[in-house]
Amino acid sequence: MKITKVSYWKEDMKLTRPYAVTYVMHDSVQNIFVRLDGSDGSYGLGAGSPSEHVAGEKMDDNCESRIPELEELFVGHDIRSYKNIIVQLTIKYADKPALLAALDMALHDLFCKRVDVSIGTYLGVRLAPLPTSITIGIKNVVETVDEGIEYKDRDFKIIKLKIGQSIEEDIERSVKLREAVGKDMIIRVDANQGYNVSQFEHYIKETQVADIEFFEQPMKPEIVQDMLQLSSEVREICAADEDLHKHSDALRLIKMGRPFGIFNIKLMKCGGITEALRIADVAQTDNIELMWGCMDESVISISASLNAALACDATRYLDLDGSLDLASDVAKGGFRLDKGVLYPLLDKAGLGVELL
Repeated sequence: MKITKVSYWKEDMKLTRPYAVTYVMHDSVQNIFVRLDGSDGSYGLGAGSPSEHVAGEKMDDNCESRIPELEELFVGHDIRSYKNIIVQLTIKYADKPALLAALDMALHDLFCKRVDVSIGTYLGVRLAPLPTSITIGIKNVVETVDEGIEYKDRDFKIIKLKIGQSIEEDIERSVKLREAVGKDMIIRVDANQGYNVSQFEHYIKETQVADIEFFEQPMKPEIVQDMLQLSSEVREICAADEDLHKHSDALRLIKMGRPFGIFNIKLMKCGGITEALRIADVAQTDNIELMWGCMDESVISISASLNAALACDATRYLDLDGSLDLASDVAKGGFRLDKGVLYPLLDKAGLGVELL
């Protein structure tokens, strides 16, 4: 089967619940979308959420202007040679990981439809479905508690709390959230690079009663060496996010003395399924646990992340709530959510998504 057409566009998508992180307030998101049409009438889909803050990638102002170069890369090629196409894409779009991720997953989707298997079956899903965390942004104490209770009532089992803006308020929010949701709810925190060593140690000490499962990206990548001042026990329950983009970063972090015991893989940082699996191999070799995260994303890319995650033995944690607060999407399907657990659609060919 040959690729006969490439479509590339962007969509503005409102969020049902605006939220803040340490560096920006979000009330909407733009995603890019790719469609690859095959000569047999099938199509493959990909989606990306470019982030200038995280990956230095700007949204394409004019998607139409990129279509001729994409046509040159795709049209006329046999989908069975998709791995060769990905090699060329990786070179060309090394500085555009979200675009690369969208193209990578569209190729995977179309190929799996060509051979009539789900992407999970093709990648080798072997882990049982896992619960995803659901995120509470930086808000005041009352709003934090109210949102936590709402998520508990909706049967989510894990909350990821965004912190890193005001340490004393962070402490109060963490403790009050624990009091509100009870001891059975798992709480993780994401400091979004907001602390230095002394602040982080103070936060840990003052929130012991909150029973935090682990801490994501406490400090800025520029001071990652300072992570080594923390005890090995603390570092083992810290997750690298902005410090980890590609598999070369994974190797670098291990070589410098293992400042993190958890790697957070995001397709939008690393460039897609292909590179994500390379990071996963590095992590497994050094007994580092994997967390799979996301931006605000379509069900298309969440499905790609979920299936890749469940195909990796080192996967322990999911943070794949990126499509749950979208007011609208361009596609449906991809996974099933039940009581906070994400189930891949292994009975559907490809990513299990279709355009609305």
